[in-house]
Amino acid sequence: MIVDTGQVIYNGLPKTQRYWSWATLMIGLTLAVIDGTLVNIALPTIAADFNAPPSHVIWVLNGYQLAIVISLLPMAALGEIYGYKRVYLYGTALFSLASIGCMYAPSIEFLTLARIIQGFGAAGLMSVSTALLRYTVPESQFGTAIGFNAVAVALSSSVGPSLAGAILAIADWTWLFVINLPLGITVVLLGIKYLPKTPRASRPFDYIGAVLTAFVIGMFITVISIAGNQKSVWSLSFEVLAILVALLLLIRRSLTMKEPMLPLDLLSIPVFALSICSSILSFTGQMMAFVATPFLFQSKLGFSPFETGLLIMPWPIALAIIAPLSGKLADSVSPAILGGVGLMLFATGLVSVGFIPQNPETWDIAWRLALCGAGFGLFQAPNNRLMIGSTPMERSGAASGMLGTARLLGQSFGAALIGFLLARWGIDQVSNFFFIAAFFAILGSGMSLARLKQPVTFG
Repeated sequence: MIVDTGQVIYNGLPKTQRYWSWATLMIGLTLAVIDGTLVNIALPTIAADFNAPPSHVIWVLNGYQLAIVISLLPMAALGEIYGYKRVYLYGTALFSLASIGCMYAPSIEFLTLARIIQGFGAAGLMSVSTALLRYTVPESQFGTAIGFNAVAVALSSSVGPSLAGAILAIADWTWLFVINLPLGITVVLLGIKYLPKTPRASRPFDYIGAVLTAFVIGMFITVISIAGNQKSVWSLSFEVLAILVALLLLIRRSLTMKEPMLPLDLLSIPVFALSICSSILSFTGQMMAFVATPFLFQSKLGFSPFETGLLIMPWPIALAIIAPLSGKLADSVSPAILGGVGLMLFATGLVSVGFIPQNPETWDIAWRLALCGAGFGLFQAPNNRLMIGSTPMERSGAASGMLGTARLLGQSFGAALIGFLLARWGIDQVSNFFFIAAFFAILGSGMSLARLKQPVTFG
Protein backbone atom coordinates (compact mmCIF):
# COMPACT_ATOMS: atom_id res chain seq x y z
CA MET A 1 0.00 0.00 0.00
CA ILE A 2 1.15 3.59 -0.66
CA VAL A 3 0.48 6.08 2.10
CA ASP A 4 0.42 9.74 1.19
CA THR A 5 -0.47 12.37 3.82
CA GLY A 6 -2.69 9.92 5.56
CA GLN A 7 -4.65 8.98 2.45
CA VAL A 8 -4.88 5.33 1.45
CA ILE A 9 -4.47 3.99 -2.05
CA TYR A 10 -6.49 0.80 -2.24
CA ASN A 11 -3.88 -1.96 -2.59
CA GLY A 12 -3.82 -3.02 1.03
CA LEU A 13 -1.38 -2.15 3.78
CA PRO A 14 2.33 -3.07 3.75
CA LYS A 15 2.70 -6.75 4.60
CA THR A 16 3.72 -6.47 8.28
CA GLN A 17 1.17 -3.76 9.08
CA ARG A 18 -1.47 -5.68 7.12
CA TYR A 19 -1.27 -8.77 9.30
CA TRP A 20 -1.17 -6.82 12.56
CA SER A 21 -4.18 -4.76 11.44
CA TRP A 22 -6.02 -7.92 10.45
CA ALA A 23 -5.19 -9.53 13.80
CA THR A 24 -6.49 -6.44 15.60
CA LEU A 25 -9.80 -6.65 13.76
CA MET A 26 -10.15 -10.37 14.50
CA ILE A 27 -9.44 -9.85 18.22
CA GLY A 28 -12.05 -7.09 18.30
CA LEU A 29 -14.56 -9.32 16.55
CA THR A 30 -13.86 -12.08 19.07
CA LEU A 31 -14.36 -9.60 21.91
CA ALA A 32 -17.79 -8.54 20.66
CA VAL A 33 -19.02 -12.06 19.85
CA ILE A 34 -17.78 -13.91 22.92
CA ASP A 35 -19.21 -11.34 25.33
CA GLY A 36 -22.78 -12.04 24.24
CA THR A 37 -22.43 -15.80 24.61
CA LEU A 38 -20.83 -15.46 28.05
CA VAL A 39 -23.61 -13.31 29.47
CA ASN A 40 -26.40 -15.50 28.05
CA ILE A 41 -25.22 -18.44 30.15
CA ALA A 42 -25.03 -16.29 33.30
CA LEU A 43 -28.55 -14.83 33.22
CA PRO A 44 -30.02 -17.26 35.80
CA THR A 45 -27.07 -16.63 38.12
CA ILE A 46 -27.43 -12.86 37.74
CA ALA A 47 -31.17 -13.11 38.48
CA ALA A 48 -30.49 -15.05 41.68
CA ASP A 49 -27.74 -12.64 42.78
CA PHE A 50 -29.94 -9.55 42.42
CA ASN A 51 -33.17 -11.38 43.37
CA ALA A 52 -34.63 -10.05 40.13
CA PRO A 53 -37.49 -11.54 38.08
CA PRO A 54 -36.72 -13.02 34.64
CA SER A 55 -38.63 -10.19 32.93
CA HIS A 56 -36.07 -7.72 34.33
CA VAL A 57 -32.96 -9.85 33.84
CA ILE A 58 -33.68 -10.54 30.17
CA TRP A 59 -33.03 -6.84 29.51
CA VAL A 60 -29.39 -7.42 30.39
CA LEU A 61 -29.33 -9.26 27.06
CA ASN A 62 -32.05 -7.41 25.14
CA GLY A 63 -30.77 -3.94 26.05
CA TYR A 64 -27.33 -4.84 24.73
CA GLN A 65 -28.69 -6.25 21.46
CA LEU A 66 -31.11 -3.37 20.92
CA ALA A 67 -28.37 -0.77 21.48
CA ILE A 68 -26.26 -2.47 18.80
CA VAL A 69 -28.97 -2.75 16.19
CA ILE A 70 -30.25 0.85 16.47
CA SER A 71 -26.78 2.39 16.31
CA LEU A 72 -25.00 0.33 13.62
CA LEU A 73 -25.91 2.62 10.71
CA PRO A 74 -25.31 5.89 12.62
CA MET A 75 -21.94 4.56 13.80
CA ALA A 76 -21.06 3.59 10.23
CA ALA A 77 -21.93 7.14 9.11
CA LEU A 78 -19.71 8.55 11.86
CA GLY A 79 -16.93 6.30 10.57
CA GLU A 80 -17.23 7.74 7.07
CA ILE A 81 -17.14 11.29 8.43
CA TYR A 82 -14.55 11.06 11.23
CA GLY A 83 -12.58 7.99 10.12
CA TYR A 84 -13.24 4.28 10.58
CA LYS A 85 -10.18 3.88 12.78
CA ARG A 86 -11.35 6.53 15.26
CA VAL A 87 -14.88 5.09 15.57
CA TYR A 88 -13.48 1.56 15.95
CA LEU A 89 -11.06 2.53 18.72
CA TYR A 90 -13.55 4.75 20.57
CA GLY A 91 -16.14 1.99 20.33
CA THR A 92 -13.71 -0.57 21.76
CA ALA A 93 -12.71 1.80 24.56
CA LEU A 94 -16.37 2.49 25.44
CA PHE A 95 -17.11 -1.23 25.40
CA SER A 96 -14.20 -1.92 27.77
CA LEU A 97 -15.08 0.91 30.16
CA ALA A 98 -18.70 -0.25 30.27
CA SER A 99 -17.40 -3.73 31.17
CA ILE A 100 -15.96 -2.22 34.35
CA GLY A 101 -19.41 -0.79 35.09
CA CYS A 102 -20.89 -4.26 34.61
CA MET A 103 -18.33 -5.77 37.01
CA TYR A 104 -19.23 -3.36 39.82
CA ALA A 105 -22.96 -3.01 39.13
CA PRO A 106 -24.83 -2.58 42.45
CA SER A 107 -28.27 -3.36 41.00
CA ILE A 108 -29.94 -5.02 38.04
CA GLU A 109 -30.92 -1.56 36.73
CA PHE A 110 -27.31 -0.36 36.81
CA LEU A 111 -26.13 -3.55 35.10
CA THR A 112 -28.73 -3.13 32.37
CA LEU A 113 -27.64 0.48 31.78
CA ALA A 114 -23.98 -0.57 31.63
CA ARG A 115 -24.88 -3.29 29.12
CA ILE A 116 -26.73 -0.75 26.94
CA ILE A 117 -23.62 1.45 26.94
CA GLN A 118 -21.60 -1.67 26.12
CA GLY A 119 -23.90 -2.23 23.16
CA PHE A 120 -23.21 1.24 21.77
CA GLY A 121 -19.49 0.53 22.09
CA ALA A 122 -19.90 -2.82 20.36
CA ALA A 123 -21.82 -1.11 17.53
CA GLY A 124 -18.89 1.28 17.00
CA LEU A 125 -16.57 -1.69 16.76
CA MET A 126 -18.80 -3.86 14.58
CA SER A 127 -20.12 -1.17 12.23
CA VAL A 128 -16.77 -0.33 10.64
CA SER A 129 -14.86 -3.60 11.10
CA THR A 130 -15.46 -4.87 7.56
CA ALA A 131 -14.76 -1.41 6.10
CA LEU A 132 -11.38 -1.37 7.86
CA LEU A 133 -10.69 -4.89 6.63
CA ARG A 134 -11.34 -3.71 3.07
CA TYR A 135 -8.65 -1.04 3.48
CA THR A 136 -6.30 -3.53 5.16
CA VAL A 137 -6.00 -6.32 2.58
CA PRO A 138 -5.65 -6.22 -1.22
CA GLU A 139 -8.82 -6.76 -3.23
CA SER A 140 -7.50 -10.17 -4.32
CA GLN A 141 -7.38 -11.34 -0.68
CA PHE A 142 -10.60 -9.74 0.58
CA GLY A 143 -12.70 -12.89 0.30
CA THR A 144 -10.07 -14.92 2.14
CA ALA A 145 -9.95 -12.33 4.93
CA ILE A 146 -13.73 -12.38 5.35
CA GLY A 147 -13.62 -16.17 5.48
CA PHE A 148 -11.18 -16.13 8.37
CA ASN A 149 -13.35 -13.55 10.14
CA ALA A 150 -16.23 -16.01 9.86
CA VAL A 151 -13.99 -18.61 11.52
CA ALA A 152 -13.30 -16.21 14.41
CA VAL A 153 -17.05 -15.69 14.89
CA ALA A 154 -17.79 -19.44 14.76
CA LEU A 155 -15.03 -20.34 17.21
CA SER A 156 -15.95 -17.52 19.60
CA SER A 157 -19.59 -18.60 19.56
CA SER A 158 -18.54 -22.20 20.27
CA VAL A 159 -16.05 -21.43 23.04
CA GLY A 160 -18.21 -18.83 24.80
CA PRO A 161 -20.72 -21.12 26.56
CA SER A 162 -18.02 -23.55 27.73
CA LEU A 163 -15.81 -20.71 28.94
CA ALA A 164 -18.72 -19.15 30.80
CA GLY A 165 -19.52 -22.47 32.46
CA ALA A 166 -15.91 -22.90 33.55
CA ILE A 167 -15.73 -19.37 35.00
CA LEU A 168 -19.05 -19.70 36.83
CA ALA A 169 -17.87 -23.00 38.32
CA ILE A 170 -15.01 -21.27 40.20
CA ALA A 171 -16.03 -17.59 40.44
CA ASP A 172 -19.05 -15.29 40.41
CA TRP A 173 -20.59 -13.80 37.27
CA THR A 174 -18.71 -10.48 37.50
CA TRP A 175 -15.58 -12.29 36.30
CA LEU A 176 -17.25 -12.84 32.94
CA PHE A 177 -16.63 -9.15 32.21
CA VAL A 178 -13.03 -9.20 33.43
CA ILE A 179 -11.80 -10.98 30.28
CA ASN A 180 -13.06 -8.04 28.19
CA LEU A 181 -10.42 -5.75 29.67
CA PRO A 182 -7.19 -7.38 28.41
CA LEU A 183 -8.79 -8.01 25.01
CA GLY A 184 -10.09 -4.44 24.80
CA ILE A 185 -6.75 -2.92 25.84
CA THR A 186 -4.93 -5.10 23.31
CA VAL A 187 -7.27 -3.98 20.51
CA VAL A 188 -6.83 -0.30 21.36
CA LEU A 189 -3.03 -0.45 21.62
CA LEU A 190 -2.61 -2.48 18.43
CA GLY A 191 -5.24 -0.43 16.63
CA ILE A 192 -3.56 2.90 17.35
CA LYS A 193 -0.39 1.63 15.70
CA TYR A 194 -1.57 -0.66 12.91
CA LEU A 195 -5.14 0.11 11.76
CA PRO A 196 -5.23 2.01 8.44
CA LYS A 197 -6.07 5.67 8.01
CA THR A 198 -8.96 6.14 5.62
CA PRO A 199 -10.39 9.04 3.59
CA ARG A 200 -13.11 11.04 5.32
CA ALA A 201 -16.37 12.37 3.93
CA SER A 202 -16.88 16.14 4.07
CA ARG A 203 -20.59 16.00 4.86
CA PRO A 204 -22.02 16.79 8.32
CA PHE A 205 -23.54 14.07 10.47
CA ASP A 206 -27.29 13.69 9.86
CA TYR A 207 -28.72 13.77 13.40
CA ILE A 208 -32.35 13.68 12.24
CA GLY A 209 -31.61 10.73 9.96
CA ALA A 210 -29.85 8.95 12.83
CA VAL A 211 -32.86 9.35 15.13
CA LEU A 212 -35.30 8.17 12.45
CA THR A 213 -33.07 5.20 11.57
CA ALA A 214 -32.74 4.17 15.21
CA PHE A 215 -36.51 4.48 15.73
CA VAL A 216 -37.47 2.48 12.63
CA ILE A 217 -35.02 -0.36 13.24
CA GLY A 218 -35.47 -0.42 17.02
CA MET A 219 -39.27 -0.44 16.83
CA PHE A 220 -39.23 -3.07 14.09
CA ILE A 221 -37.10 -5.39 16.24
CA THR A 222 -39.31 -4.73 19.27
CA VAL A 223 -42.56 -5.36 17.41
CA ILE A 224 -41.47 -8.67 15.86
CA SER A 225 -40.11 -9.76 19.25
CA ILE A 226 -43.47 -9.28 20.99
CA ALA A 227 -45.77 -10.21 18.10
CA GLY A 228 -46.02 -13.79 19.33
CA ASN A 229 -47.22 -12.72 22.76
CA GLN A 230 -50.80 -11.98 23.65
CA LYS A 231 -50.68 -8.29 22.75
CA SER A 232 -53.75 -6.50 21.44
CA VAL A 233 -54.17 -6.09 17.70
CA TRP A 234 -54.84 -2.37 18.17
CA SER A 235 -51.58 -1.83 20.03
CA LEU A 236 -49.56 -3.72 17.42
CA SER A 237 -51.34 -1.87 14.61
CA PHE A 238 -50.47 1.50 16.16
CA GLU A 239 -46.81 0.51 16.52
CA VAL A 240 -46.64 -0.74 12.92
CA LEU A 241 -48.23 2.52 11.74
CA ALA A 242 -45.64 4.52 13.69
CA ILE A 243 -42.85 2.50 12.04
CA LEU A 244 -44.28 3.08 8.56
CA VAL A 245 -44.64 6.84 9.11
CA ALA A 246 -41.07 7.11 10.42
CA LEU A 247 -39.81 4.97 7.52
CA LEU A 248 -41.53 7.19 4.96
CA LEU A 249 -40.00 10.28 6.59
CA LEU A 250 -36.59 8.59 6.56
CA ILE A 251 -36.89 7.59 2.89
CA ARG A 252 -38.06 11.08 1.93
CA ARG A 253 -35.09 12.59 3.75
CA SER A 254 -32.67 10.05 2.28
CA LEU A 255 -33.76 10.81 -1.29
CA THR A 256 -32.59 14.41 -0.88
CA MET A 257 -29.08 13.46 0.25
CA LYS A 258 -26.10 12.21 -1.73
CA GLU A 259 -24.83 9.88 1.03
CA PRO A 260 -27.87 9.25 3.27
CA MET A 261 -28.00 7.53 6.66
CA LEU A 262 -30.30 4.90 5.17
CA PRO A 263 -28.06 3.95 2.22
CA LEU A 264 -30.61 4.13 -0.60
CA ASP A 265 -27.70 4.87 -2.93
CA LEU A 266 -26.27 1.43 -2.15
CA LEU A 267 -29.64 -0.32 -2.21
CA SER A 268 -30.08 0.98 -5.76
CA ILE A 269 -27.16 -1.31 -6.74
CA PRO A 270 -28.93 -4.59 -7.67
CA VAL A 271 -26.09 -6.86 -6.53
CA PHE A 272 -25.89 -5.13 -3.15
CA ALA A 273 -29.66 -5.22 -2.63
CA LEU A 274 -29.85 -8.92 -3.53
CA SER A 275 -26.94 -9.65 -1.19
CA ILE A 276 -28.71 -7.87 1.67
CA CYS A 277 -31.89 -9.88 1.02
CA SER A 278 -29.89 -13.13 0.90
CA SER A 279 -28.24 -12.26 4.19
CA ILE A 280 -31.52 -11.45 5.97
CA LEU A 281 -33.17 -14.66 4.73
CA SER A 282 -30.18 -16.86 5.58
CA PHE A 283 -29.80 -15.49 9.10
CA THR A 284 -33.54 -15.90 9.64
CA GLY A 285 -33.18 -19.60 8.86
CA GLN A 286 -30.00 -19.90 10.93
CA MET A 287 -31.50 -18.30 14.04
CA MET A 288 -34.66 -20.37 13.75
CA ALA A 289 -32.47 -23.49 13.79
CA PHE A 290 -30.30 -22.21 16.66
CA VAL A 291 -33.35 -21.54 18.85
CA ALA A 292 -35.29 -24.68 17.86
CA THR A 293 -32.41 -27.18 18.17
CA PRO A 294 -32.21 -27.19 22.01
CA PHE A 295 -35.98 -27.71 22.18
CA LEU A 296 -35.74 -30.59 19.71
CA PHE A 297 -32.81 -32.29 21.44
CA GLN A 298 -33.96 -31.85 25.04
CA SER A 299 -37.76 -31.88 24.92
CA LYS A 300 -38.32 -34.36 22.09
CA LEU A 301 -35.19 -36.53 21.93
CA GLY A 302 -34.46 -36.55 25.67
CA PHE A 303 -30.85 -35.29 25.72
CA SER A 304 -29.49 -33.32 28.67
CA PRO A 305 -28.35 -29.67 28.28
CA PHE A 306 -24.71 -30.81 28.48
CA GLU A 307 -25.25 -33.46 25.79
CA THR A 308 -27.08 -30.90 23.65
CA GLY A 309 -24.08 -28.57 23.81
CA LEU A 310 -21.78 -31.31 22.61
CA LEU A 311 -24.14 -32.52 19.89
CA ILE A 312 -24.40 -29.00 18.40
CA MET A 313 -20.61 -28.71 18.00
CA PRO A 314 -20.42 -30.21 14.45
CA TRP A 315 -22.23 -27.11 13.13
CA PRO A 316 -19.62 -24.47 14.13
CA ILE A 317 -16.74 -26.88 13.47
CA ALA A 318 -17.90 -27.48 9.89
CA LEU A 319 -18.46 -23.74 9.40
CA ALA A 320 -14.96 -23.00 10.71
CA ILE A 321 -13.47 -25.47 8.21
CA ILE A 322 -15.46 -24.36 5.17
CA ALA A 323 -15.60 -20.55 5.68
CA PRO A 324 -11.93 -19.77 4.93
CA LEU A 325 -12.00 -22.10 1.92
CA SER A 326 -15.15 -20.48 0.53
CA GLY A 327 -13.71 -17.03 1.20
CA LYS A 328 -10.61 -17.89 -0.81
CA LEU A 329 -12.73 -19.38 -3.59
CA ALA A 330 -14.79 -16.17 -3.69
CA ASP A 331 -11.70 -14.31 -4.91
CA SER A 332 -11.78 -16.37 -8.14
CA VAL A 333 -15.21 -18.08 -8.37
CA SER A 334 -18.55 -16.26 -8.62
CA PRO A 335 -19.82 -15.52 -5.07
CA ALA A 336 -23.35 -15.74 -6.47
CA ILE A 337 -22.84 -19.41 -7.32
CA LEU A 338 -21.02 -20.21 -4.07
CA GLY A 339 -23.74 -18.48 -2.04
CA GLY A 340 -26.57 -20.15 -3.93
CA VAL A 341 -25.07 -23.62 -3.62
CA GLY A 342 -24.18 -23.01 0.02
CA LEU A 343 -27.72 -22.05 0.99
CA MET A 344 -29.16 -25.06 -0.87
CA LEU A 345 -26.82 -27.29 1.16
CA PHE A 346 -27.89 -25.40 4.28
CA ALA A 347 -31.56 -25.98 3.43
CA THR A 348 -30.86 -29.67 2.82
CA GLY A 349 -29.20 -29.91 6.23
CA LEU A 350 -32.16 -28.20 7.92
CA VAL A 351 -34.63 -30.58 6.28
CA SER A 352 -32.52 -33.55 7.38
CA VAL A 353 -32.57 -32.26 10.98
CA GLY A 354 -36.35 -32.07 10.77
CA PHE A 355 -36.36 -35.80 9.86
CA ILE A 356 -34.11 -36.94 12.73
CA PRO A 357 -35.53 -40.25 14.07
CA GLN A 358 -36.68 -40.64 17.66
CA ASN A 359 -33.62 -42.55 18.92
CA PRO A 360 -30.75 -41.35 16.73
CA GLU A 361 -27.12 -42.38 16.94
CA THR A 362 -24.58 -39.62 17.61
CA TRP A 363 -23.16 -39.85 14.07
CA ASP A 364 -26.68 -39.55 12.63
CA ILE A 365 -27.08 -36.18 14.35
CA ALA A 366 -23.52 -35.03 13.63
CA TRP A 367 -23.65 -35.29 9.84
CA ARG A 368 -26.92 -33.37 9.65
CA LEU A 369 -25.64 -30.45 11.73
CA ALA A 370 -22.27 -30.54 9.95
CA LEU A 371 -24.12 -30.19 6.64
CA CYS A 372 -25.93 -27.13 7.99
CA GLY A 373 -22.66 -25.56 9.13
CA ALA A 374 -20.83 -26.37 5.91
CA GLY A 375 -23.64 -24.95 3.77
CA PHE A 376 -23.83 -21.74 5.76
CA GLY A 377 -20.04 -21.42 5.73
CA LEU A 378 -19.99 -21.80 1.95
CA PHE A 379 -22.54 -18.96 1.68
CA GLN A 380 -21.48 -16.41 4.27
CA ALA A 381 -17.96 -15.32 3.26
CA PRO A 382 -18.68 -15.05 -0.51
CA ASN A 383 -21.91 -13.17 0.16
CA ASN A 384 -20.18 -10.66 2.44
CA ARG A 385 -17.33 -10.26 -0.02
CA LEU A 386 -19.71 -9.50 -2.89
CA MET A 387 -21.88 -7.24 -0.72
CA ILE A 388 -19.01 -5.03 0.42
CA GLY A 389 -16.97 -5.30 -2.77
CA SER A 390 -19.81 -4.12 -5.01
CA THR A 391 -19.91 -0.70 -3.32
CA PRO A 392 -17.65 2.34 -3.79
CA MET A 393 -14.65 2.41 -1.43
CA GLU A 394 -15.79 5.68 0.14
CA ARG A 395 -19.10 4.04 1.10
CA SER A 396 -17.49 1.02 2.76
CA GLY A 397 -18.71 2.21 6.17
CA ALA A 398 -22.35 2.31 5.11
CA ALA A 399 -21.98 -1.10 3.45
CA SER A 400 -20.36 -2.53 6.59
CA GLY A 401 -23.17 -1.10 8.72
CA MET A 402 -25.80 -2.61 6.43
CA LEU A 403 -24.05 -5.98 6.63
CA GLY A 404 -24.41 -6.00 10.42
CA THR A 405 -27.95 -4.64 10.29
CA ALA A 406 -29.04 -7.36 7.84
CA ARG A 407 -27.61 -10.04 10.12
CA LEU A 408 -29.37 -8.67 13.21
CA LEU A 409 -32.67 -8.17 11.40
CA GLY A 410 -32.60 -11.76 10.18
CA GLN A 411 -31.64 -13.14 13.59
CA SER A 412 -34.31 -11.09 15.36
CA PHE A 413 -37.01 -12.13 12.92
CA GLY A 414 -35.95 -15.79 13.17
CA ALA A 415 -36.04 -15.76 16.97
CA ALA A 416 -39.40 -13.98 17.01
CA LEU A 417 -40.85 -16.45 14.50
CA ILE A 418 -39.81 -19.40 16.66
CA GLY A 419 -41.48 -17.74 19.64
CA PHE A 420 -44.64 -17.27 17.60
CA LEU A 421 -44.60 -20.90 16.38
CA LEU A 422 -44.01 -22.25 19.89
CA ALA A 423 -46.95 -20.23 21.16
CA ARG A 424 -49.22 -21.43 18.35
CA TRP A 425 -48.07 -25.01 17.68
CA GLY A 426 -46.23 -26.06 20.84
CA ILE A 427 -43.00 -28.01 21.35
CA ASP A 428 -44.50 -31.20 19.89
CA GLN A 429 -44.25 -29.64 16.41
CA VAL A 430 -40.64 -28.45 16.81
CA SER A 431 -39.36 -30.74 14.02
CA ASN A 432 -41.54 -28.86 11.54
CA PHE A 433 -39.84 -25.57 12.44
CA PHE A 434 -36.75 -26.75 10.56
CA PHE A 435 -38.75 -27.12 7.35
CA ILE A 436 -39.84 -23.48 7.64
CA ALA A 437 -36.23 -22.47 8.29
CA ALA A 438 -35.23 -24.40 5.16
CA PHE A 439 -37.82 -22.42 3.18
CA PHE A 440 -36.06 -19.18 4.10
CA ALA A 441 -32.71 -20.70 3.12
CA ILE A 442 -34.11 -21.71 -0.29
CA LEU A 443 -35.43 -18.18 -0.84
CA GLY A 444 -31.99 -16.84 0.06
CA SER A 445 -30.40 -19.24 -2.42
CA GLY A 446 -32.65 -17.91 -5.16
CA MET A 447 -31.67 -14.32 -4.27
CA SER A 448 -28.01 -15.30 -4.41
CA LEU A 449 -28.26 -16.99 -7.80
CA ALA A 450 -30.22 -14.01 -9.17
CA ARG A 451 -27.00 -11.99 -8.85
CA LEU A 452 -25.52 -13.96 -11.76
CA LYS A 453 -27.53 -11.77 -14.15
CA GLN A 454 -26.31 -8.54 -12.57
CA PRO A 455 -23.07 -6.74 -13.50
CA VAL A 456 -20.54 -6.37 -10.69
CA THR A 457 -18.01 -3.57 -10.50
CA PHE A 458 -15.79 -3.74 -7.44
CA GLY A 459 -15.27 -0.28 -5.99
